[in-house]
Amino acid sequence: MPQVIRSIEIRATPSKVWRHVATQESLRRWISPNLEIDLRVGGHYRFLGPDQQTWVAGTVLELVPEGWLILSWLEESQGWTHPTRLVVALEASGAGTKVTVIHDGFAGIGRQDWPDVVLDYQRGADAHKLPEKLAALVDADES
Repeated sequence: MPQVIRSIEIRATPSKVWRHVATQESLRRWISPNLEIDLRVGGHYRFLGPDQQTWVAGTVLELVPEGWLILSWLEESQGWTHPTRLVVALEASGAGTKVTVIHDGFAGIGRQDWPDVVLDYQRGADAHKLPEKLAALVDADES
């Protein structure tokens, strides 16, 4: 299954990193400043994507403190009939916390050109650097 995966080691404990994953205010600081999210399983979210044209919406599928946040992910008005999935996973490591951001489920979005969508998300992951933004946020709050 095609996935877009990016990881980073953050020099902080999983509990300190989790604080920046588990609140709307913190998520706004590293995902999108206009993110509205109800951070509970079944809760909805929506934000304007970095292109300032595409709205992304979905629901919270799983929320495990200091473990992971899993969201359904649907680009509105882009011909998607089914959402993908965004996973933000935390794992204790020797350096502190390994954070892995995984985007998967592209083959099921209902578009024939889904392989092109995967390539767009690969480029977007490299351009938007979400794990690095999270790490910078954690580092700034630790200083």
